[in-house]
Amino acid sequence: MGCGRVGAATATALEGRGHTVAVIDQDPAAFRRLPPNFAGQRVTGVGFDREILRQAGIADAYGFAAVSSGDNSNVLAARVVRETFGVDNVVARIYDPDRAEVYQRLGIATVATVPWAADQVLRAVLPAGAAGEYQDPTGNLTLVRFDLHAEWVGADLASVEQAAHGRVAFLSRFGQAILPTAQTVYQAGDLVYLLLPTDHMLEAERVLARPPEEES
Repeated sequence: MGCGRVGAATATALEGRGHTVAVIDQDPAAFRRLPPNFAGQRVTGVGFDREILRQAGIADAYGFAAVSSGDNSNVLAARVVRETFGVDNVVARIYDPDRAEVYQRLGIATVATVPWAADQVLRAVLPAGAAGEYQDPTGNLTLVRFDLHAEWVGADLASVEQAAHGRVAFLSRFGQAILPTAQTVYQAGDLVYLLLPTDHMLEAERVLARPPEEES
């Protein structure tokens, strides 16, 4: 639902991966954002209207993305699709971060546009450190990407976990994701993805930004 820049790009990407796609928008002119060879269905109407959703094939849908410019419309459409039509894979774009957190806790996946954009800007302008990649719906656990101090090179990941009070989910090494083993050690250039309690992120960042001997 929503054929703005995000909706059009998402629909095009899905079709490019071999999926059948229907796009809903109140403004028929919005469909001009779709490429000329787009083969999916274009449905003009309100995206939370049940009849419009049926026209778009919601009964057979695997997933639904509400990415219009209105938070209320996106949340309402997501709830109708999830609760009335039983579609499990539902996501809503939300500008208000507080509202996004509420619906995330209710089980509706949300993309909080403003916090995400701010996070990308911060990553570009601040020195390397910790960067949150994922947070569970309760907000208790966060998957965090860490750039460790250079003197951690050669340390085994068990010592990294012990120092950070977390679990290493995976490494990114030379652009490739690696599942660590008991023998895996930290190498220069590695990006370490740790799963840890959200309220411990700052402390873990402080610990891993220093040489390991300072924390012994």
